[in-house]
Amino acid sequence: MSNNVTNNTQNTVNDSSNQEDDEINLAELLGTLLDSKWLIMSVTTTVLLIGVAKALVDTPIYKTDAMLHIQEKSKSSLLDGMGDLSALGGMEGGKKPILAEIELIKSRLTLGKAVSTLNLNIIAQPKYFPLLGAAMARRFKSTNTQPFAEPLLGKDQYAWGGEDIRVDNFSVPSSWEGEELTVVADKKGYYQLLKDEVLVLEGQVNKRIEKKVQGESEPVSLFVSLLKARPGTQFELVRQSNIRSIEVLKAALTVAEKGKSSGILELTTESSNPKLAMNTLNAVADIYFKQNVEDKSEESDKTLTFLNEQIPKLKEQLEISTSALNDFRTSKGSLDLEFETKGVLEGVVELQTQTTLLQQKRDELRQRFTETHPSVEAMDKQIARLQEQMSQHDKKIETLPETQKVVLRLARDVEVNTKLYTELLNHAQTIRLTKEGTVGDVKVIDYAVLPTIPIKPKKALIVAIAFILGLILGIAIALIRKSLQNGIEDPDIIEKQLNIPVYATVPFSDVQSALRKQYKGKGLHEYKPILLAVNHPEDLAIESLRSLRTSLHFAFLESQNNIIMITGPRPGIGKSFISINLAVVLGNSGKKILLIDGDLRRGYLNKELGVRRENGLSELVSQSITVAESIHTIPDANIDFIATGAIPPNPSEILLHNRFSALLDNLKKQYDYIIIDTPPILAVTDAAIVGRLVGATLMIVKAGLHPLRELEQAHKRLVQSGVRVNGVVFNGIVKTSSSSGAYRYVYQYDYKSSKH
Repeated sequence: MSNNVTNNTQNTVNDSSNQEDDEINLAELLGTLLDSKWLIMSVTTTVLLIGVAKALVDTPIYKTDAMLHIQEKSKSSLLDGMGDLSALGGMEGGKKPILAEIELIKSRLTLGKAVSTLNLNIIAQPKYFPLLGAAMARRFKSTNTQPFAEPLLGKDQYAWGGEDIRVDNFSVPSSWEGEELTVVADKKGYYQLLKDEVLVLEGQVNKRIEKKVQGESEPVSLFVSLLKARPGTQFELVRQSNIRSIEVLKAALTVAEKGKSSGILELTTESSNPKLAMNTLNAVADIYFKQNVEDKSEESDKTLTFLNEQIPKLKEQLEISTSALNDFRTSKGSLDLEFETKGVLEGVVELQTQTTLLQQKRDELRQRFTETHPSVEAMDKQIARLQEQMSQHDKKIETLPETQKVVLRLARDVEVNTKLYTELLNHAQTIRLTKEGTVGDVKVIDYAVLPTIPIKPKKALIVAIAFILGLILGIAIALIRKSLQNGIEDPDIIEKQLNIPVYATVPFSDVQSALRKQYKGKGLHEYKPILLAVNHPEDLAIESLRSLRTSLHFAFLESQNNIIMITGPRPGIGKSFISINLAVVLGNSGKKILLIDGDLRRGYLNKELGVRRENGLSELVSQSITVAESIHTIPDANIDFIATGAIPPNPSEILLHNRFSALLDNLKKQYDYIIIDTPPILAVTDAAIVGRLVGATLMIVKAGLHPLRELEQAHKRLVQSGVRVNGVVFNGIVKTSSSSGAYRYVYQYDYKSSKH
C-alpha cells in the first residue's frame, strides 16, 4: 500500500515537473519572439511590401465565357429516317457523345480557323521597361494634349503609356518563325523592322511591304495598319507557326459540360487582353457552328446521292416482282392466299424490309468506316439476327402446298419492294425539302462579352499571403538565430555544470555605453575618467557590484591574502569595467583600495581612468621607479591605481619574477584590498601566474557570449595552474523577454521608493 502511495506521489511530482518545463519552454519561446519583434516586423514588412508591389505590378488577367447547346441530332441520314430501326443496338443516331463534341471544338480544324481569322499567329506589342514599365503604362490615361507618357530616366526606347500597334499581315521565312523582331517607330507614319538590331526593311503604315531577305528563299511581308508612338519607341513583333499558335490557343481554352447530360457546353478563356479574349471565344463558337452546319449539309448530300442511286434499282425490282406475280396468277388462274399464309407473308415482308434497309445503311456506313468499325459490326449483328428470324419463317413456308409457296414468295417480293421503294421515296423527298433550310445540331446560346473586371491578380489574397509568409519567415529567422546562439544566458547553468557559485549578475548599463560613446576617439588630454560608480551610483550595474562586495567579504574569511584577481575566458567581456567599478564600490565603503592593471599586453585601464600608461607595473618590477612614483590617486574614486607601464616584450617573465611577488607582499600590507586586472586565461598564461599569488579569483562571464565548452576550458586551465576560482560574475545581462532566468537576479537591486 505504501509503495503505491509512493509511486503515485512520484508520478504527481514528475507530471508537475514536466508541466513546469513545458511552461518554461513556452515562456522562453514567447520571450524569444518578443526580443526579436523588430526583426520579425522588419521581415514581415519587407515581404508585405514585396507582396503589395507584386499585386500592383502583375498584369491583370481577364476571363470571359460563351455557351453552346448540342441539340439532338436531326434526321439527315438514311438510318435517321428509318423510325424504330435507329434504336437498334450499337447503331448511330440520337445524340452525339458530348466528349466528341468537346474534342471537335478543341481540334486543329476548328482552332486553326480561329487562328487564321484573328491573326493569332502574329504577336505585336509595345516593349516595356522591365518589371515596372507595363504597370506604369496601364495606369497612364492618354489625352489630346498628352497622348503618350513621358519616358523615365531618358529610356525613350520603351513604351510608357499611350502606345499602340496593329499588324494585319506578317509573314517571314520559316526559319524566322518564333523569333522576336523589333518595330521601331520613325517619323509620323513610318517605321523600321529590325532583327538582332540589323535593319530588315522600312515601311509605312497602311502599306503592305514585301522584301526579299538574303540567304532566305521566302520574303518578309508586313502590313501595319495602326502605329501610335513617339519616334524611337520599340515594339515586339513575333510570327509564330500555326501549330504553335493552335497549341497556345488550345491551352488557354477550356470546354466543359454544364451539368450531367445537359448538352450545354461552356467555353472559357483567359487573357491579359480582354477584347482579344472575347473575340477569340466568339470566333471559336461561330466557326464551330458553321462547321457543324456544313457537316450537316454534306451529310444530307451524301445521303441524297445514295438514295438517288438506290431508288431506280428498287423501282426496277418492284416492276419485275409485280410482273412475275401477275404472270403466275394469269397462268394459274385467280389465286388467293389462305388466312394463315397471309400472316406468314406479313411477318416475312416486315423482316425482309428491315433486312434490306439495314443492308443499305451498312453500304452507306462502309463509305465512311472500315469493316471493323463498331457501327458496322453492330449493323452486321442486327442483320444476322433478322436473317435468323427469316429462316424460321422459311421453314413454315416449306410446309405449304407448292402453289401457295410460289404465290407467297412472289407476293413477298412485291410487298417488300413496294415498302422499300415507298420508304426511300418519302425519305428522299424529306431531305430535298429540308436541305435548303439545313440547320446544325449546335446552337450558340451566349456569345462572349467584353470582361471589365480582372480575375487576377487577387490583390487582397496576395497581400494577405505576403503578410502571413512574412510573419512566418520572420519568426523562422528569429528562431534560427536563437538556435545558433549557443552562449549561456542563464547563470544557473554555470553553477550546475561547473560547480562554481555566481557571486553577482551585472546588467548591461546604457549609461556606461553612452559615456563610452561620448569620449570615443578623444585624446588623453581631453579624456575624463569613465567612472559609473562615481557619476551614477544608483545604476543597477553598480547595485549588482555592491552585492558582489558583500559576497567577497565572506570569501576573504578563509583566503591567504587580500588580493583579488579578475580574469575571463576571452576579451570583450567587460572585465575592465568590473575591475574599475568594483574598486570604486569597495573604496566607497571606507576601504583603502589599490587597482593594478596587470594586462601587460593590451591593458588600457589608464585610459579609462584618464592617466598615462608610463611609470607603471613594468617599471616597478624592473625597479626603475619607486612605488610612490607609480601610484596615481583617482579623484572622487577613493582608489589608487598602478598602470601597466611600458608594454614589455616578455610580460610573462616579468610576472614570474620574484620582485613581482615581493611587490605584492609589500603592497597588500598598505591596502585593505588589491584588485589586479589580468588578461584572458584562454589567450595567455598571465592569469595563471598571477592567480597563485592572490587570495580570491573572479572569472567574468558575459551573458550569451560563451558556450559551456569555453567556460569549462577556462576553468580547467586555471585549476591545472593551481588557481581556485572563487566565483563568477555574470556580466552584461540585457533585459529581454527571454532572459528572465538571468535577469531575475537583478530585480532585487531595483528597489526604489515610490514617488507620489
